[in-house]
Amino acid sequence: MIGDLAHRSDSRKLRVAILAELQPIALKNCTLKRFGSANDGGYLMCENLIEPLDAAYSYGVGRNDDWGCEVSRRYHVPVHQYDCFDPARPTCDGGTFVFHDECVGDRNGYRKSRFFDTLENQIRKNGDTGRRLIIKMDIEGGEWDSLLAAPDELLASIPQITMEMHGFDDPKIVEVLRKLKRNFYLVNLHFNNWSCTPKAAPLPAWAYQVHWVNKRIGVSDPAAPFPAPMSPLNAPDSPTWPDCQLRTPRLER
Repeated sequence: MIGDLAHRSDSRKLRVAILAELQPIALKNCTLKRFGSANDGGYLMCENLIEPLDAAYSYGVGRNDDWGCEVSRRYHVPVHQYDCFDPARPTCDGGTFVFHDECVGDRNGYRKSRFFDTLENQIRKNGDTGRRLIIKMDIEGGEWDSLLAAPDELLASIPQITMEMHGFDDPKIVEVLRKLKRNFYLVNLHFNNWSCTPKAAPLPAWAYQVHWVNKRIGVSDPAAPFPAPMSPLNAPDSPTWPDCQLRTPRLER
């Protein structure tokens, strides 16, 4: 009984620590725009900070990649797609998709019948090392090990990363969030209402979309409210399910 209470206390402390790291800030020079779907599959990015752009990477694709299609058509760049779980090949009229039947992970090699490689290796194999890239990632919890394995130097070279993160009970989550915040500003936070659950409290859900802007290009606005209010461009992933965004008092800087 005592051990169970201690475990529950530690679990809540972890969730509180995760929420403390998930405090978005406002930038003076970011014009947010929604790319991709109106609901699930849409991601916010700083539109005015994207160009110049050489390529985009879309991790976790499934049967459609509305984000990748809009980015490719708008900026006339290839989108490298990675998905080793769903072999479907999305199409995009007027855009360029390069599909890779592999996943991103913390090392190179097969896991059962699926091939994984690191973010660093995949970018290098495509000849994109040192080029200006943006990344979208939605890989159902695989982001933690993948990002922990990515060198800081690589992450520091990427202007924007938009992603959905998953989970609330793994200490790696805090480690990854702190690692990203060494080089990035968190400028948007939106919880996926497919995943609302009281078990994640004080987080309202176990999946959350976040947008990261490199500190080399983003200019923070210390006069803005903190945490930054949710953008009206965010939308429920499911338009028919109840939403569950944060309604907590603002924290002090």
